[in-house]
Formats: sequence, C-alpha cells, structure tokens
Amino acid sequence: MRLLRRAGQYVLVLWAAVTLNFALPHLAPGDPVVYLYGGADQSLDEASLAQIRASYGLDRSILEQYVSFWSGLLHGDLGMSVQHNRSVVEVLADKLPWTMALVGISTLLAFVIGTLLGAWAAWRRGTAKETGTVVTVLALDSMPGFWIGMILIAIFSVTLGWFPSYGATTITASGGDWLVEVASRMVLPVATLTIAGTGAFFLMTRASMIGVLEEPYIRLARAKGLGEYRVAVSHALRNAVLPVYTTLTLTVGALLSGAVVVESVFAYPGLGKLIYDAVTARDYPLLQGAFLFATLGIMATNLLADLTYPLLDPRVRRDKPQRAPA
Repeated sequence: MRLLRRAGQYVLVLWAAVTLNFALPHLAPGDPVVYLYGGADQSLDEASLAQIRASYGLDRSILEQYVSFWSGLLHGDLGMSVQHNRSVVEVLADKLPWTMALVGISTLLAFVIGTLLGAWAAWRRGTAKETGTVVTVLALDSMPGFWIGMILIAIFSVTLGWFPSYGATTITASGGDWLVEVASRMVLPVATLTIAGTGAFFLMTRASMIGVLEEPYIRLARAKGLGEYRVAVSHALRNAVLPVYTTLTLTVGALLSGAVVVESVFAYPGLGKLIYDAVTARDYPLLQGAFLFATLGIMATNLLADLTYPLLDPRVRRDKPQRAPA
C-alpha cells in the first residue's frame, strides 16, 4: 500500500512537471516564432510567420497542443531543435553523458568528503580545529559556484598552468590521449561542484553525529571498553549517516542546477551549457527537453532513495503498518 501511494505521488509530480514544461514557452511574453526568427527586426512577412507557426503546431488550440505534446513525449519525440536543426532527443543524448559524469563524480566526492569531515568535526566539537573547520566550510558553502570556478581557473590554470580551463577534450585527441584530455579538463569543473556541494553533507553529518554521540548506546559502548575509533565508526557514524543519505538526492538536484553556471564558466559541453545556449538562442523545444530530462533525473534519484533507504535502516518498514495491540 505504501508503494502504491508513493507511486501515485511520483505520477502526480511527473504530470505537474510535464505540464509546467509545456506551459513555459506559452507563458513567455511575445510570439515565440518572432523571437526564434530574428525578433522585432525579422524580415519575414506575416504569411511566412503563419506557415512557421503551422509547422510547429502553434496555430492549434492550447488543448490540442497539450495533447500533441504528451503524444510526442510518450513516443520519444520532443520535437526539433531550432538552433541545431536536429532532433531534441539526439542533441540531449550527445550532451547528457558529459553532465552525468560531471555531476556523478562531484556528488560522490562531496558526499564522501562532507560526511567524513562532518563526522570528524562532531567528534572534535568544542576544539579550535573544529571551529576553524566549520568556519571554512561555511565560507566556501556561501560562495556561488561561478565564483569558485573563476578562483580555481585563476590559480590552477592561469597562474600554475596545471589544468586546462575550458572544454572537455580536443578534436584531435584519440585513444589514451583522449582519456587524458577528458580527465585533465574535468578536474576544475569537478572540483568546483564538489566544493559547492560539500557544505550540505558536512553540516548534516555534523548535526546528526552530535545527536548520536549523546545516545545511551554510545556511553554503553565506551563502558564496555571499546576503542574510540570503533565507537566513532561502527556505532556513531554508522547511525549518523542515515539522515545524510536523504540529503544526497537534494544535493544532486542542487548540483544539476549549479552545473548550468559551472559548465558555462568552463565551456564544458554538457546539459548545463546546452541550457544556457538554448536560453540565449530562444530554442524553446530544446529548453523543454532539457528541463524535462533534468526533472526526470531528479525524480529518479529520489525514487532510488525511497527504495534503498529501508535497506539501510531496518526501522523503516515498507509493508503495511503494524496492528495496534488488542
């Protein structure tokens, strides 16, 4: 029953996301066709504009366009990109792997670094080192992603010359050289998103760890003579990390949003850079497809968390509620 309710919630969210995705171009001021083909200074006559509207189906009623949008979506057809003159699905398929690699690696690093650093800060709470760590993490967490990226470019690309500052690879690279190029050009964008995402895991782990350290079973473990390392890792961190796991899905969404700016800073050919270019070019079909892919990705991570969290915490039951005692 719980799974059915959860599935119903996801279906409702999906419907709302698709509906909002459809409505965005229609809510924008002005005629989208005029914007797409030169703005107010375009030289097309009204007959040509009407023909273009008919080719995009914009001459039909909103209800007909909505039904057609859902029909195309169910058949894997998101329309044609005006900017690239290609299928939106093909354009997204070319760019999506780059963003998945960037956000996936950054999320994993932010989770590991933030969790371990937060646990260490909670274990050392009240010391000067813990205070300095909290201040440093809060300072980095308050900085916007593009500013972090610019600082890293200034230090590691311009001053030291260690890493390239733009693109994902070179045209002539192949084989092992291609892998080296991809890895070297991914370092700074990954570092930027990792720094931007570590703060959330750090603060959540630290707060959860401090609460766990006050539990009676921690005092009991110490009374049994267990070493401090075993108490910290096997008893405290193991239970403190459970609430942090739910933060993982929220961080994926935040990093995916931050990738729009970060990829633009580094000219990284991913979904974020594609969204930025589509906005400047007013490529509405491509924007709709990109936003839909991003929404589905965030929903998939939330669904994965819902399905796997009961495996980590036996107290969470997926079956029907227990009956009250007679």
